[in-house]
Amino acid sequence: MSKIIPSIDVPIIVKGIASTVNLFDEIKNKKVIIFGVPGAFTPTCSEKHMPSYIKLHQQLINKGIDNIYCLSVNDKFVMTAWLLNYKNGDKIIGIADGNGDICKKLNLLVNKSNNFMGMRATRFAIIVRNNIIENSFIEETGEYKVSSAEHLLTIL
Repeated sequence: MSKIIPSIDVPIIVKGIASTVNLFDEIKNKKVIIFGVPGAFTPTCSEKHMPSYIKLHQQLINKGIDNIYCLSVNDKFVMTAWLLNYKNGDKIIGIADGNGDICKKLNLLVNKSNNFMGMRATRFAIIVRNNIIENSFIEETGEYKVSSAEHLLTIL
């Protein structure tokens, strides 16, 4: 995994509005969490992963995090609809890595073709300070443990 966030233009969703932004510039001079999910509206992502970050949002912010981002290899329309699907989903900023460019650069792209999903993000969470990845938590296939908001809260 690269230790530096790539300089890639990507749709970012803030409070239901998508705009194309350079990810490197977006998080410059910030301490952020980026968690990655295999797909919006998929069971574990929708029922556990996203809700954990919404629920613990303020506690993570209180630990010195500026923003929390959710990345998925989905288009901006799907990511926007997914975030708006949650009460308080606007606390999380979406990254629509539709082409998987960020995941490729960070070596987090996995082939989920056996589940008819194509290339997707592996489930992960990273803590980034000023575009440098300080901590990375990458799940084993089928797992949901180390990338949860609950786990990151114990690390911070």
